[in-house]
Amino acid sequence: MLRLTLDMDDVMANTHEKLVDIVLNEFDTIYSEPDFATRPLRELLHPKQLNKLNKYLHKPGFFKDIAVKEGAIETVSQLARYYEIYVATAAMEFPNSFREKYDWLHQHFPFIPWHNIVFCGDKSIIASDYLIDDHVRNILAFRGQGILFSAPHNLNETAYKRVSNWKEISELFLPLV
Repeated sequence: MLRLTLDMDDVMANTHEKLVDIVLNEFDTIYSEPDFATRPLRELLHPKQLNKLNKYLHKPGFFKDIAVKEGAIETVSQLARYYEIYVATAAMEFPNSFREKYDWLHQHFPFIPWHNIVFCGDKSIIASDYLIDDHVRNILAFRGQGILFSAPHNLNETAYKRVSNWKEISELFLPLV
C-alpha cells in the first residue's frame, strides 16, 4: 500500500484563516479579508504586527480550535481506503502545540492511528510516497513526490505540482466512482 503523508497546518487545518481573523479583529489594518487570500502575511503586516501575531502561535490554546479545511475529513477518510495515511506536522517550532494538535487530529480524524502521526522539525525524515504540504522547504527536503497545497505564502511558486483544495486531492488520488 502506498504511503500518503499530509501536513496539518494550512493543508488539513485552516491555520491561515485563524491568523487572519486575529489580524482583522485585534490589529489596526487597512486590509480586508480578501487581501489576505492573495498575498503572504509577511507582505501585508508591519514587522511589529508580525512579531505580535507570532506570539499568538506560542500561546496555549491557539491550535486547539482551528477550523478543518473544507472537504478534508471526507477526503482523508476515503483516501485511507487506498493509502496508508500519515500526518507530519512541524510542531517543534511551537512546543505548546503538541497536545493541541494531537487532540485536534483525534477529534477530527479519529480514523488516523496515533502511530501514524509524526511531530517533527525537519520533514526530510519522512519515508513516504507522497507529501502534501504548503511549504516549499518541506517539499524540497522530501524524497518522494511532493505536492504543494496552495496558500497565500506560496502562490508564486511554479516548480511543483499543486492542488488548491481537497476536491483536487480527491481527483488526483482517488479512483473514479
